Amino acid sequence: MASGQQQPSRSELDEKARQGETVVPGGTGGKTVEAQQNLAQGRSRGGQTRKEQLGTEGYQEMGRKGGRSSQSGGAAGGAAAQVSKDDLHEDLDVDESTM
Repeated sequence: MASGQQQPSRSELDEKARQGETVVPGGTGGKTVEAQQNLAQGRSRGGQTRKEQLGTEGYQEMGRKGGRSSQSGGAAGGAAAQVSKDDLHEDLDVDESTM
């Protein structure tokens, strides 16, 4: 902060939080300064736990993939490819008369 400016008081921060403003980094969604601090701390702890479970390499890979478990990704993967019955027969060179 620039010199001459003072830190906002806790009551000022609480008022901003009640209005929906984030006053603590990572505290998005909290309606008081204390709630935002608890949210930020919990998110940090959750990330550390996940990193311990996956190991550093797995955690970094998950970050590269955006949290998806596979490249095709299901609902998180965007628009799913629509495949018709005709497309399958065409790709497999299946003779429909034998079906």
